[in-house]
Amino acid sequence: MTERRSRSNLVRVEETSAGGFVLAADGSLRVALIGRLSRSGRLDWCVPKGHPEGQETLEQAAVREVEEETGLQAEIVSTLGTINYEFSASGKLIAKTVHHFLLKQTGGHLTVDGDPNHEAVDVRWFNLDELNHKLTHENERRMARGVVEWVERNL
Repeated sequence: MTERRSRSNLVRVEETSAGGFVLAADGSLRVALIGRLSRSGRLDWCVPKGHPEGQETLEQAAVREVEEETGLQAEIVSTLGTINYEFSASGKLIAKTVHHFLLKQTGGHLTVDGDPNHEAVDVRWFNLDELNHKLTHENERRMARGVVEWVERNL
């Protein structure tokens, strides 16, 4: 009850992000995930994503964020869906909408060196059958099931 009461006093801010799962160009049915350190110092594996900048479309933001956080150039092949969630940070209640896409690598190599905010501390390829166990957040595991379904229908 105390948490609910304190959260209700926070200023609500809406945020939008875009990103996605990048299939490896070599046809190996692997996707790139980034590792980020949680507030507790645990390494969380998640989908590269971030906020649109300027007049970017969601698709442009997803492609840019993927390249910044993974080092991979990629193109969108499908829309996967959106995730909505709330969390509190810096005295605000943040209502976040994340748009997820499926992308295919067109160039580049795995590196976190281009991440301007240094949010990603690691990046790796994972087989599709590993995603359910590697992804930290359930909502991203749900999106990963959409990747598997797309691959089963299209490849």
